[in-house]
Amino acid sequence: MAIAPRNRPHFLVQGGGESEIYTSPRRGSSGLPPVRARAAHAAKLEQALGQAIAVARQQLQARDPQLAEGEPGFYLDFEVPIEHQAALDALENRPKKIELVAVHPPAEDAETVRATVFVPEGQAEYFTNKVEQYRDEETAGGKPKNQNLVARIEDVRLSALRSLFTDADELFPINGVRVWWEVWLRDRRLPNFRAVAARLEVSVKPHLVSFPERDVVLALADTATMARLMANTDAVAELRAPKDSPSFFLDMRPVDQADWAGDLVDRAVAPGALAPAVCVLDSGCTQGHPLIAPGLAPEDQHAYDEAWGVGDSAFWTGHGTMMAGVALYRDLEAALATGEVIELRHRLETVKVLPPNTQNDPELYGAVTEAGIGKAEAAAPGRRRVFCMAVTSNVGLGRGRPSSWSAALDKLCYGGGDQRRLMVLAAGNIRDPIVADEYLDANDLAEAENPCQAWNALVVGAYTDKTTITHADFAGWNALAPAGDLSPASRTSNVWDRQWPIRPDVVFEGGNFAHDGVNPAEAIDDLQLVTTHYRPNIRLFDSFGDTSAAAALAANFSAGIMAERPELWAETVRGLMVHSAEWTPAMRAWFNAAASQAQRAALLRRYGWGVPDLERALLSASNDATLMIEDALLPFRKDGSAIKTRDMHLHRLPWPRDELLALGDLDVELRVTLSYFVEPNPGERGWTRRHRYASHALRFAVKRSLETTPQFRQRINRAAEAEEGGELGAASGADNWVLGTIRDRGSIHSDIWRGSAAELASRDAIGVFPVSGWWKEKPGLQRWERSARYSLLVSIRAPEAEIDLYTPIANQLTVEVPAG
Repeated sequence: MAIAPRNRPHFLVQGGGESEIYTSPRRGSSGLPPVRARAAHAAKLEQALGQAIAVARQQLQARDPQLAEGEPGFYLDFEVPIEHQAALDALENRPKKIELVAVHPPAEDAETVRATVFVPEGQAEYFTNKVEQYRDEETAGGKPKNQNLVARIEDVRLSALRSLFTDADELFPINGVRVWWEVWLRDRRLPNFRAVAARLEVSVKPHLVSFPERDVVLALADTATMARLMANTDAVAELRAPKDSPSFFLDMRPVDQADWAGDLVDRAVAPGALAPAVCVLDSGCTQGHPLIAPGLAPEDQHAYDEAWGVGDSAFWTGHGTMMAGVALYRDLEAALATGEVIELRHRLETVKVLPPNTQNDPELYGAVTEAGIGKAEAAAPGRRRVFCMAVTSNVGLGRGRPSSWSAALDKLCYGGGDQRRLMVLAAGNIRDPIVADEYLDANDLAEAENPCQAWNALVVGAYTDKTTITHADFAGWNALAPAGDLSPASRTSNVWDRQWPIRPDVVFEGGNFAHDGVNPAEAIDDLQLVTTHYRPNIRLFDSFGDTSAAAALAANFSAGIMAERPELWAETVRGLMVHSAEWTPAMRAWFNAAASQAQRAALLRRYGWGVPDLERALLSASNDATLMIEDALLPFRKDGSAIKTRDMHLHRLPWPRDELLALGDLDVELRVTLSYFVEPNPGERGWTRRHRYASHALRFAVKRSLETTPQFRQRINRAAEAEEGGELGAASGADNWVLGTIRDRGSIHSDIWRGSAAELASRDAIGVFPVSGWWKEKPGLQRWERSARYSLLVSIRAPEAEIDLYTPIANQLTVEVPAG
């Protein structure tokens, strides 16, 4: 079973043989003799076609050759009386690539039906010639040529964007508002559409529904951008409002929910014995749920206190089961709506860290978390896993200062020796009513909750792409957050003191709120995710959102990387999530060229590094290549009684120099991400130089195009000395970096350099070097001799270049290039 937008048939009427009329039949006789009436009708159509074609040619001349894809052409709207809808078929001529793309359902009292036809530029005069033949020529039977078509056309005009919108007029988007469109594409033109959409920065969801002559995708754009998309590609057949929404599943009767869940169970492939796990630390889980059971074995359920049991509880409204559903399937709406096989590449583990009828004391959360993790690891000690926790507290907030809980998580992530743990935390939600007029201002003032101060964990905020409201109960309501912007309840780190980490690191879908313009906003079903309900005997599905849902999606993403690349370090998996993230167009609009460093820092603390992309995290495209380096250095050495910095690593970058030089002034991007874990040393002692929280810090610097290697080394040495003296970001200043000095917070640093391909060809080295921490400042603790692991991710991207950058890099590294 699957939900898919249904392809409406054209409006066809049986019959429709030859007729003796020479004018539009609906209006009856004009009182003119047949020949004169025919000439008048032809003249009217010739004038309308001439005006439409003249404007169309102006628009075609204005097409940007760097933007456009496909065969140049334009769309025409034809009006035909309802009783002669059969004539619409004659508007199409497939050999000449003239296609009837959409027929608009007429209103109840309408007398005509409107049809939209795509006309290639080379066939611009096709219909004009038809009209001329109708006017001047007759068939062997003495009737005007093309009579069955031309005589029934009442009017013709150049199509506008609204011409392709086949849903009710009231559903047509408001100008200037970015919404999701259901885009119906002409046969085999999906690549053209995606190419132009990418150049216009229009988000297109990866999944699609295919029919014999149409592909259907969802695209996010305002009306002006969608009009540009339509004008610069031959791909669009029609536009509709998205129909499927979470409320479709959530409003079902329990028996219908069971049918849909059963279908998904039949299509789900259980994870293998060596699959990694998402370990959900929450309120327990209902393992007997039919959608949970394939991924969660009874022996993989644990509880901090055995007396609590491992099942979920009504006190927490089944929060743990909701988390488990998203961690296993992502948004269940997509999994339910497709008929495809769902391969579960990872399993679930659950640890009940919340008592069934009350709350833990806040000061015990660190110990409870540590004990819970220990139980999962003891039960399956060799398993790769990511720990996911959406349990947060507003107790212990201190503008980013570490708490006992956050420091305990840092200690768990750091581990010791080669043992590391990857933890995903929710940033926490605004608990007060969400007022529409306070959106974003309230988020910037709501600090990420305890234990998000942890440096080593990946902290996840929520953004949203959900803006479509279809439920009749909320007619006239509006989505609060624009598509691609922050989810209304998500917290940030804008009020934190500047020395503390950037929070969130990344954002995932967390749903949206709706408002009626008067009352506080509400999290309605249409704007939420679909997940598993903790009482499957009552209902199978539940709505879910905010940063809890976002954290579960992030854990699913992490496990996806682990399943594909099980050898990668925890630091690398965390780094790939940040490295693959991008700001949405709505977020990027704030990061404009005029934004100051302070403004960019505030935006970074609102959105983190953006929305991760799993395909980008795992694969290198021909014009988007990523290098991964896992290494370790000795940051400090003992010189007499003093501890001094020791190693700097200089990594040569195997750039395809000839290919980059050939691109010349073409704009390219260099993305660098440095990820490492620190050993914490908490305690409220003023966080002075001697009482630093982090054991050490690492920085990266990239060789500039006019620097020699000795000059580059000297610059790094000076930067390290400057940071020792308190000058933050000494190695990351200006030089066309998007973030520059504000990137050096916490234990993950990522930035983007933009410039010409020719300049990048000479930026062929990157340095990783240490700066001080308590390992250096406290020699008596005997940590200065420890090694510091790190993951370094470096990408070059030339999105507009038709050139292979990956292969020459792979050849220099002497790695096997995958076939295909």
